[in-house]
Amino acid sequence: MFYFGGQMQTTNNKLRWGILSTANIAREKVIPAIQASAHNEVVAICSRSQSVAEQAAAQLNIPFAFGDYEQLLNADQVDIIYNPLPNHLHVPWSIRALEAGKHVLCEKPIGLDVADTQKLLDAAAQFPQLKVMEAFMYRFHPQWAIARQLIEEGRIGKVHGIEAMFTYFNRDPANVRNMPGIGGGGLLDIGCYCISASRYLLAKEPVAVTGKLVMDDQFGVDIHAQGLLDFGDVRASFYCSTQSEPSQRVYVSGEKGSLLIDFPFYQPDDCPAQVTLFKDRVPEVFTLPVCNHYTLQADALAQSIREDTPVPTPLSDALANMKVIDAVFASGSAGGWVEV
Repeated sequence: MFYFGGQMQTTNNKLRWGILSTANIAREKVIPAIQASAHNEVVAICSRSQSVAEQAAAQLNIPFAFGDYEQLLNADQVDIIYNPLPNHLHVPWSIRALEAGKHVLCEKPIGLDVADTQKLLDAAAQFPQLKVMEAFMYRFHPQWAIARQLIEEGRIGKVHGIEAMFTYFNRDPANVRNMPGIGGGGLLDIGCYCISASRYLLAKEPVAVTGKLVMDDQFGVDIHAQGLLDFGDVRASFYCSTQSEPSQRVYVSGEKGSLLIDFPFYQPDDCPAQVTLFKDRVPEVFTLPVCNHYTLQADALAQSIREDTPVPTPLSDALANMKVIDAVFASGSAGGWVEV
């Protein structure tokens, strides 16, 4: 362990976060967001290398640096663990955090598959006093509450279809997203958003799915994935790619109108979000003020801990999303429709 500065102080009864690794998502997005929160603070970070942990701690003004994951989990100064490790380490290290008496925010996807995810649910049931939440930060942006409210109020009439797309370009062989066996590939990394979004907007689960995946010959992971989700009276399609021009959108088609979310998953910095309602091709734009959905996510978890209420994105939701992902993989391998 390495500690920067004088005596450790906690102020205003903030919940104290420990960051499990120096992953880019943690350093660039989540840590600054937590530090901007009025209810949370980051007090520790760890890495498998003490020097790497110390460097990150110094850069990000974090008091404690650990060169061992277990030391972070056992630190008395930490209340909550944020787990941004590669996908195959989400479940085992989240379980170990629970065993160490820590609340957990774990990056999506929560596990590699349903069986892996179920292990975390079983472990969490043994620690009812601790909160565990999947880090689907997009759900905390107010644009999604607006979109679902418009649907529930019948502003576009009966929903007939949803289209979701999320793409980026990454051919770095050292990137974990391009590594097989540890949860690499586009469906787990970004397809999970598209699936989650349709489930959230419809507030129900699909009964069957069909999907196709394109595998990269060099990396051995899926780089393009398409799927169709059957919700009974609604069909939702998605496309995700890790080797395409960066893009994202969600479009909801109804009998009386439609909804468009231009930046559904990652908002550009300092850019207000917009949900556009179309009726007879006439747009009505709902503009949301600039906000940080990572900060809102941390605040929501902190509130559930303080008030001992269920977390907004519980493990049951994570398991339901993983069931759909598993079915898409199964359909991609066998062909045809697969029941969820």
